[in-house]
Amino acid sequence: MHAMRLSKAAPLTHRRIAQRRGGLRLQLGQSLLEVALLTPFLLLLSVAAIDMGRYAYIGILVGNAARAGAAYGAAAPGDSTGTVNAACNDFLSNLGSNPAPTCDGSSSTTNNHLEVTSAISCGCDTGGAVSVYTGGACNNVDTSATGPIATCVGGGGHWAAMVTVTASGTFNALFSWPGIPSSMTINRTATVRVNP
Repeated sequence: MHAMRLSKAAPLTHRRIAQRRGGLRLQLGQSLLEVALLTPFLLLLSVAAIDMGRYAYIGILVGNAARAGAAYGAAAPGDSTGTVNAACNDFLSNLGSNPAPTCDGSSSTTNNHLEVTSAISCGCDTGGAVSVYTGGACNNVDTSATGPIATCVGGGGHWAAMVTVTASGTFNALFSWPGIPSSMTINRTATVRVNP
């Protein structure tokens, strides 16, 4: 049998100890340099992520406001003031910021303002596809035997009315980014069929 030869570790001399300490110092210096070079990039990336998150959050709030207004308008189709108020109440109760948000049926250039508009349309629903009536107001639709309602029902469809609510808000970024506007308008539209 061959005997395994075990090598002894060389004794630590002052010279070897100094070499090991010097290597540790070089590694610490390299780590500090890497952190110093990456910190500005990581901060920039964090701020950009915050701005994108804020943009997505405002977009969700504007969309929710449009849906809340459309849901109210479907239950009370003639109440346009109530539709705007329902959308505004949804928006204002979920966005707490400084300056205080405002909301109404008019456009405004102030910060944190939501503009809400609503409209009622009608048309023929055939198998889920709605052909919107463009001949005037829904309450003045020709109901004669050759009018749009009779044609719709005779063609296998049914007459339907829809409420459409559009909410528009302005998003202001925390910082200006090259090539990206610092202020963006967010528009969301929701359409709901009027309850029969």
